[in-house]
Amino acid sequence: MATERIRRAVLVVALLNLAYFFVEFVAAVSIGSASLFADSADFLEDTAINFLVFFAVAWPASRRRTAGSVLAALILIPAVAAVVTVVAKVLDPEPPSPEGLTGVAVGALVVNVVCAVILLRLRDQGSSLATGAWLAARNDALANLLIIAAGLLTFVWSTAWFDIIVGAIIAAVNFSAAKEVWEASREEYDSVEEAFAEMDDD
Repeated sequence: MATERIRRAVLVVALLNLAYFFVEFVAAVSIGSASLFADSADFLEDTAINFLVFFAVAWPASRRRTAGSVLAALILIPAVAAVVTVVAKVLDPEPPSPEGLTGVAVGALVVNVVCAVILLRLRDQGSSLATGAWLAARNDALANLLIIAAGLLTFVWSTAWFDIIVGAIIAAVNFSAAKEVWEASREEYDSVEEAFAEMDDD
Protein backbone atom coordinates (compact mmCIF):
# COMPACT_ATOMS: atom_id res chain seq x y z
CA MET A 1 0.00 0.00 0.00
CA ALA A 2 2.79 2.46 0.94
CA THR A 3 4.70 1.60 -2.23
CA GLU A 4 1.70 2.29 -4.45
CA ARG A 5 1.05 5.59 -2.66
CA ILE A 6 4.64 6.69 -3.28
CA ARG A 7 4.47 5.69 -6.94
CA ARG A 8 1.23 7.59 -7.59
CA ALA A 9 2.55 10.71 -5.89
CA VAL A 10 5.89 10.82 -7.69
CA LEU A 11 4.29 10.16 -11.07
CA VAL A 12 2.06 13.24 -10.70
CA VAL A 13 5.05 15.29 -9.54
CA ALA A 14 7.19 14.08 -12.46
CA LEU A 15 4.59 15.16 -15.02
CA LEU A 16 4.12 18.58 -13.38
CA ASN A 17 7.89 19.17 -13.42
CA LEU A 18 8.24 18.10 -17.04
CA ALA A 19 5.49 20.48 -18.15
CA TYR A 20 6.97 23.51 -16.38
CA PHE A 21 10.50 22.69 -17.53
CA PHE A 22 9.50 23.66 -21.07
CA VAL A 23 7.84 26.87 -19.85
CA GLU A 24 10.83 28.02 -17.81
CA PHE A 25 13.48 26.96 -20.32
CA VAL A 26 11.86 28.97 -23.14
CA ALA A 27 11.45 31.97 -20.82
CA ALA A 28 15.08 31.77 -19.64
CA VAL A 29 16.40 31.78 -23.18
CA SER A 30 14.03 34.58 -24.22
CA ILE A 31 14.98 37.02 -21.45
CA GLY A 32 18.56 35.86 -20.88
CA SER A 33 18.26 34.78 -17.24
CA ALA A 34 20.93 32.65 -15.56
CA SER A 35 18.76 31.87 -12.55
CA LEU A 36 15.75 30.79 -14.63
CA PHE A 37 17.97 28.64 -16.83
CA ALA A 38 19.43 26.94 -13.76
CA ASP A 39 15.95 26.49 -12.35
CA SER A 40 14.65 25.01 -15.61
CA ALA A 41 17.44 22.45 -15.40
CA ASP A 42 16.16 21.83 -11.89
CA PHE A 43 12.70 21.01 -13.24
CA LEU A 44 14.20 18.55 -15.71
CA GLU A 45 16.28 16.99 -12.96
CA ASP A 46 13.18 16.67 -10.75
CA THR A 47 11.37 14.96 -13.60
CA ALA A 48 14.17 12.40 -13.81
CA ILE A 49 14.27 11.99 -10.03
CA ASN A 50 10.57 11.30 -9.69
CA PHE A 51 10.47 8.91 -12.63
CA LEU A 52 13.43 7.11 -11.04
CA VAL A 53 11.54 6.86 -7.75
CA PHE A 54 8.44 5.63 -9.60
CA PHE A 55 10.31 2.64 -11.00
CA ALA A 56 12.83 2.02 -8.22
CA VAL A 57 10.73 2.27 -5.07
CA ALA A 58 9.44 -1.29 -5.54
CA TRP A 59 12.98 -2.67 -5.81
CA PRO A 60 14.76 -4.49 -2.96
CA ALA A 61 16.88 -2.41 -0.56
CA SER A 62 20.20 -3.34 -2.16
CA ARG A 63 19.05 -1.96 -5.53
CA ARG A 64 17.52 1.11 -3.83
CA ARG A 65 21.00 1.93 -2.52
CA THR A 66 22.28 2.11 -6.10
CA ALA A 67 19.24 4.14 -7.15
CA GLY A 68 19.85 6.54 -4.26
CA SER A 69 23.41 7.07 -5.47
CA VAL A 70 22.13 7.78 -8.99
CA LEU A 71 19.63 10.20 -7.48
CA ALA A 72 22.43 12.10 -5.74
CA ALA A 73 24.23 12.41 -9.08
CA LEU A 74 21.05 13.66 -10.77
CA ILE A 75 20.68 16.43 -8.20
CA LEU A 76 24.13 17.68 -9.24
CA ILE A 77 22.87 18.38 -12.79
CA PRO A 78 21.20 21.73 -12.05
CA ALA A 79 24.13 22.72 -9.84
CA VAL A 80 26.55 22.24 -12.73
CA ALA A 81 24.15 23.99 -15.13
CA ALA A 82 23.89 26.91 -12.73
CA VAL A 83 27.67 27.28 -12.51
CA VAL A 84 27.99 27.32 -16.31
CA THR A 85 25.22 29.86 -16.80
CA VAL A 86 26.48 32.07 -13.98
CA VAL A 87 29.95 32.20 -15.53
CA ALA A 88 28.43 33.04 -18.92
CA LYS A 89 26.32 35.78 -17.33
CA VAL A 90 29.32 37.29 -15.55
CA LEU A 91 31.08 37.54 -18.90
CA ASP A 92 28.00 39.18 -20.45
CA PRO A 93 26.12 40.92 -17.60
CA GLU A 94 23.00 42.00 -19.48
CA PRO A 95 20.11 42.35 -16.98
CA PRO A 96 17.11 40.08 -17.67
CA SER A 97 13.57 41.39 -17.97
CA PRO A 98 12.35 41.93 -14.39
CA GLU A 99 8.73 41.31 -15.43
CA GLY A 100 9.60 38.03 -17.08
CA LEU A 101 11.92 36.96 -14.27
CA THR A 102 9.34 37.60 -11.57
CA GLY A 103 6.31 36.25 -13.43
CA VAL A 104 7.91 32.96 -14.49
CA ALA A 105 9.37 32.45 -11.00
CA VAL A 106 5.92 32.93 -9.43
CA GLY A 107 4.54 30.23 -11.73
CA ALA A 108 7.44 27.95 -10.83
CA LEU A 109 6.82 28.55 -7.13
CA VAL A 110 3.17 27.51 -7.48
CA VAL A 111 4.19 24.27 -9.24
CA ASN A 112 6.88 23.48 -6.68
CA VAL A 113 4.67 24.18 -3.67
CA VAL A 114 2.05 21.80 -5.10
CA CYS A 115 4.77 19.17 -5.61
CA ALA A 116 6.18 19.70 -2.11
CA VAL A 117 2.74 19.26 -0.55
CA ILE A 118 2.19 16.04 -2.52
CA LEU A 119 5.59 14.70 -1.44
CA LEU A 120 5.39 15.89 2.17
CA ARG A 121 3.67 12.69 3.27
CA LEU A 122 6.47 10.57 1.82
CA ARG A 123 9.18 11.84 4.14
CA ASP A 124 8.43 9.19 6.78
CA GLN A 125 8.54 6.24 4.41
CA GLY A 126 12.13 5.35 5.33
CA SER A 127 13.53 5.53 1.81
CA SER A 128 16.39 7.64 0.46
CA LEU A 129 14.45 7.88 -2.79
CA ALA A 130 11.40 9.46 -1.15
CA THR A 131 13.71 11.70 0.87
CA GLY A 132 15.49 12.81 -2.30
CA ALA A 133 12.24 13.67 -4.07
CA TRP A 134 11.12 15.74 -1.06
CA LEU A 135 14.46 17.54 -0.82
CA ALA A 136 14.35 18.43 -4.51
CA ALA A 137 10.84 19.91 -4.25
CA ARG A 138 11.70 21.84 -1.08
CA ASN A 139 14.89 23.28 -2.55
CA ASP A 140 13.11 24.30 -5.73
CA ALA A 141 10.47 26.25 -3.82
CA LEU A 142 13.18 28.10 -1.88
CA ALA A 143 15.03 28.84 -5.12
CA ASN A 144 11.87 30.27 -6.65
CA LEU A 145 11.50 32.71 -3.75
CA LEU A 146 15.04 33.91 -4.37
CA ILE A 147 14.37 34.35 -8.09
CA ILE A 148 11.23 36.36 -7.32
CA ALA A 149 13.29 38.58 -5.00
CA ALA A 150 15.90 39.00 -7.75
CA GLY A 151 13.18 40.00 -10.20
CA LEU A 152 11.70 42.57 -7.83
CA LEU A 153 15.12 44.05 -7.10
CA THR A 154 15.87 44.24 -10.83
CA PHE A 155 12.79 46.46 -11.18
CA VAL A 156 14.56 48.96 -8.91
CA TRP A 157 18.16 48.46 -10.02
CA SER A 158 18.68 47.40 -13.63
CA THR A 159 21.60 45.03 -13.14
CA ALA A 160 22.33 41.38 -13.88
CA TRP A 161 23.99 40.77 -10.53
CA PHE A 162 20.84 39.79 -8.65
CA ASP A 163 20.20 37.12 -11.31
CA ILE A 164 23.84 35.99 -11.11
CA ILE A 165 23.87 35.74 -7.31
CA VAL A 166 20.66 33.71 -7.22
CA GLY A 167 22.03 31.35 -9.88
CA ALA A 168 25.08 30.75 -7.69
CA ILE A 169 22.89 30.10 -4.63
CA ILE A 170 20.81 27.54 -6.56
CA ALA A 171 24.03 25.70 -7.39
CA ALA A 172 25.13 25.65 -3.74
CA VAL A 173 21.75 24.40 -2.51
CA ASN A 174 21.72 21.54 -4.98
CA PHE A 175 25.27 20.47 -4.09
CA SER A 176 24.11 20.27 -0.47
CA ALA A 177 21.01 18.24 -1.38
CA ALA A 178 23.10 15.78 -3.38
CA LYS A 179 25.31 15.21 -0.34
CA GLU A 180 22.27 14.58 1.89
CA VAL A 181 20.77 12.03 -0.50
CA TRP A 182 24.12 10.26 -0.93
CA GLU A 183 24.46 9.89 2.85
CA ALA A 184 20.85 8.72 3.21
CA SER A 185 21.30 6.02 0.57
CA ARG A 186 24.44 4.76 2.36
CA GLU A 187 22.65 4.66 5.72
CA GLU A 188 19.77 2.73 4.16
CA TYR A 189 22.16 0.13 2.74
CA ASP A 190 24.08 -0.16 6.02
CA SER A 191 20.85 -0.89 7.92
CA VAL A 192 20.04 -3.70 5.50
CA GLU A 193 23.53 -5.15 5.90
CA GLU A 194 23.19 -5.09 9.68
CA ALA A 195 19.85 -6.90 9.45
CA PHE A 196 21.39 -9.68 7.32
CA ALA A 197 24.34 -9.93 9.72
CA GLU A 198 21.98 -10.42 12.67
CA MET A 199 20.12 -13.13 10.74
CA ASP A 200 23.42 -14.93 10.05
CA ASP A 201 24.37 -14.75 13.74
CA ASP A 202 21.08 -16.34 14.69
